[in-house]
Amino acid sequence: MNGIEHIGDVPWSYAWILVLVVLVALWRRVLWFFGVIIIPDNMIGLVTKKFVLWGEHKDLPPGKIVALNGEAGDQVDTLASGVHYALWPWQYTVVNAALTTIPENFIGVVESRDGEPLNDGDIIGKHVDCDMYQDARSFLTGGGQRGPQGLVIPEGSYRINTLLFRVSQEPVTTIEKNQIGIVEAHGGSPIPNGRVLARHVESNTFQDAQAFLNGGGERGPQISVIPNGHYRINPRLFSVKAVNVIDVPDNMVGVVTTREGAPLNTGEIAGKEIANHNMFQNGQAFIDAGGFKGLQEQVILAGRYFINPMFATVEIVEMTKVPIANAGVVIAYVGAEGEDVTGDNFKHGNLVRKSQKGVWVEPLDPGKYPINPYTHKVECVPTANVVLNWATGKTEAHNLDKNLSTITVRSSDGFTFNLDVSQIIHIPRTDAPKVIARFGNVANLVTQVLEPTIGNYFRNTAQGSDVIDFLKGRAQRQSDAKNRIAEALREYNVVAVDTLIGDISPPEALMKTLTDRKIAEQEQVTFKTQQLAQVARKELAQAQAIADTQSKVVAAEREVEISQFSASAMVKKAEGDKNARVLNAEGDARSKIVNAEADAQVFSVVGKAKAENTLAVGTAEAEVIQRKTEAVGQSNYALIEVGRALAEAKIPLVPQIVAGGNNGDGGGSLVNVLLANLVSKNLLSPEEIASVKNAVTEAK
Repeated sequence: MNGIEHIGDVPWSYAWILVLVVLVALWRRVLWFFGVIIIPDNMIGLVTKKFVLWGEHKDLPPGKIVALNGEAGDQVDTLASGVHYALWPWQYTVVNAALTTIPENFIGVVESRDGEPLNDGDIIGKHVDCDMYQDARSFLTGGGQRGPQGLVIPEGSYRINTLLFRVSQEPVTTIEKNQIGIVEAHGGSPIPNGRVLARHVESNTFQDAQAFLNGGGERGPQISVIPNGHYRINPRLFSVKAVNVIDVPDNMVGVVTTREGAPLNTGEIAGKEIANHNMFQNGQAFIDAGGFKGLQEQVILAGRYFINPMFATVEIVEMTKVPIANAGVVIAYVGAEGEDVTGDNFKHGNLVRKSQKGVWVEPLDPGKYPINPYTHKVECVPTANVVLNWATGKTEAHNLDKNLSTITVRSSDGFTFNLDVSQIIHIPRTDAPKVIARFGNVANLVTQVLEPTIGNYFRNTAQGSDVIDFLKGRAQRQSDAKNRIAEALREYNVVAVDTLIGDISPPEALMKTLTDRKIAEQEQVTFKTQQLAQVARKELAQAQAIADTQSKVVAAEREVEISQFSASAMVKKAEGDKNARVLNAEGDARSKIVNAEADAQVFSVVGKAKAENTLAVGTAEAEVIQRKTEAVGQSNYALIEVGRALAEAKIPLVPQIVAGGNNGDGGGSLVNVLLANLVSKNLLSPEEIASVKNAVTEAK
């Protein structure tokens, strides 16, 4: 009894409690021991069978790694969450595994460890419906193949048997804005000879690998591209490279060269324009429409284009610009063969209508044009006046005369000299295509026509004259050159506006001779001028001397006038004195008559005599003055009176030195000096001098 109730020192009731606690703590192990397996939520059970004692399917078939029919080994079926029975621990191993989870912006790339072998040339297994690889049995029984699988798993959680499938996480394919994705396939059929790009196959933008393969997708670079966005593309089958889109700026054009298409016909340099390919963005449509390989006549305008760079290259070039005062002549290297529209009068090339091969008869007006520079060439022909300089180092902005230089000519007398020439020309707009048809460009017109025509004209004309005549007849030669050159250029549809002769550089020897001659002529002129100047200076000196003398004569005349006034005053004074004496005498006579009538009779005779004497004196003085004036003239008389006044005042104006006067006429006096001065100046004759001297003597 005690043995029953006690187990050792522990009471029996407590032993059961201990057992229950142990069983509760190890219930999973207990259940496992009895073949009960519990799979938690969000997990699966991976089963491995240790052995099979009897039956048909004891061991795995050769090459198999997953048991499909209960063979020993990894089992194809997994255990879902929940309770499972009869999985004896001595026969089965069950491992709880987490669900396969694919995060956002990732895909699951699957590789199978078991299944049918891949076909020759295949790199991925064919698609089998198996609920995103969650139904491994359906995969194997449906013909699933060993190796990389085409179908990828999108984001989410999956019950995938990881004993059969390996799932790796790969980021989704992302094409950023302003980019496109170019694709290269690692599987599929080989590309036929003659092509470099695989044709387009509908495959949901390469996201459906099986559709790509089933549709005959070809291995290698693909003609189709993928636009910007996120894509679940299997990296085991496709490689995707992001490249920038093609942007054509304003005022630019894109010249396209394709790598795919039909070969060009013999003689053609560019493919004809093809419609319905969305400006080369749909390469397959371009090829299906019969597009040609190589340079394309069609260009793309300003904009953004999703063009596969493996299908076509785009060269960005400027639009063709026809400047103001120019006409654009189009030379087309492509197009249909056109008929000449110039007629029989023009035999130097064909002019055709627009869009035909050749030189277009209608030129382009100033502006910008989207023209392919490799299929069409536009020659700009200036329609305004053009100046061409035959002058070394002088070039206009158009550069048409950059190779022209000063013209060297030889005269008939053997001298070589240089001359500069400017030629003004004008090409009418309607004649511009003819000029291009004849010469190809305006530069050829200058070198082939203008340069020899103008150069030879002046060389020929110079040989017909000597240098001097050539220089003297410059104006006439310029006029003749204008007419002759205009006539010559008219044949080439060029209008000669004007011909101008610039600098002429005669030979140095001739210039030295001419210079020496000119210097001699100038020296001669200078000598004559100096002679005339000397004569003028002499005449000037004489005039100045005369002027000086004249001033003195004027002064002398003025002095004579003054003397005349003085003499007149003296005469009037003498007359007054006479009258006074007469009156006094008359008064005295009356007084004496009154006082003594006797004495009056006596003195009347005396008074009368005195009065007559006084009258006689006055009359004599007046006659003397008049005679003096008549003898020497009024001016000289004034000078004489001045001299006499100075003598009466006894003022010595000149030294009283006798200079050898032997005639007793006072030769050293002031009067003689004055008279000598008058004689030297031819103002008095010798007879007048004698009269003056007598008058002076009488006055004294």
